[in-house]
Amino acid sequence: MATPPFEVVLDCIDPQLSETFWRAALGYRSLVSLEEIVVLVPDEHGSSPVILQRVPEAKSVKNRMHLDLVREDIEGEASRLVELGARRLHDGVRQRGPVRWITMLDPVGNEFCISTGVDW
Repeated sequence: MATPPFEVVLDCIDPQLSETFWRAALGYRSLVSLEEIVVLVPDEHGSSPVILQRVPEAKSVKNRMHLDLVREDIEGEASRLVELGARRLHDGVRQRGPVRWITMLDPVGNEFCISTGVDW
């Protein structure tokens, strides 16, 4: 099995709470689920794992880096993720060039976007 070129690590105060949300949001499965760390992986190789690691402090400022979930139907995906516990950070859809997105917060307050993605 080939190792992806990078892994995404998300700091959180409750990896199990984050695990439930991100597993459903990404369609990933739990490879490791411990109190201190959760490793989520896709069913098929090619995408990077997401690692949720416990940290002692709560998030206090905007993330410097975040995930963009690339979807065609960003409004539909936003509604689905709200049902899973996410919150929208703004009304409507934002756009820059051809890329459209909605900024969201996961259940513990980490920012992420649902985006139409970059076509290259």
